[in-house]
Amino acid sequence: MINARSETAATKPAFRDALKFRRCLIPADAFYEWMRTAKAKQPYCFEVNGGELFAFAGIWDRWKDARGKVVETCSILTTTPNAVTSPVHDRMPVILDPDSYDLWLDPGMKDVAAASELLKPYDAGLMRCYPVGRRVNSTANDDEACSAPVELAQIQNRLFI
Repeated sequence: MINARSETAATKPAFRDALKFRRCLIPADAFYEWMRTAKAKQPYCFEVNGGELFAFAGIWDRWKDARGKVVETCSILTTTPNAVTSPVHDRMPVILDPDSYDLWLDPGMKDVAAASELLKPYDAGLMRCYPVGRRVNSTANDDEACSAPVELAQIQNRLFI
């Protein structure tokens, strides 16, 4: 599972041990969400501090598949949206404040309630979002062009050509 709801991770069997014992940071410089429109879904890019590197609150696990092969996986914790993400999507990934990284990663910190206190919407004043082209919709595209801003009017005009 790519995402886990932070509000219920402590009680869900798939996530509760990971939240207590296997927390991680998932580095990123942006993330994407899609806004449903009447005819399609419009992608938006979200950045922190003008495109600086940041970290999502993550949890990881290790398990064996049907053939006995060890598989390591991770999930990004999500939360309610802040003022920047709410117009586009009803959830957002938990972005940790850099001052919280050490506490989040501390293997001695087993207090799930204390860890859960860190799982809140990120400060909207430190974020920005902008529309991007649909190039980001294909996993075959993994380059700077995916996060290039576009004007919505250009996208709207192409719908009627």
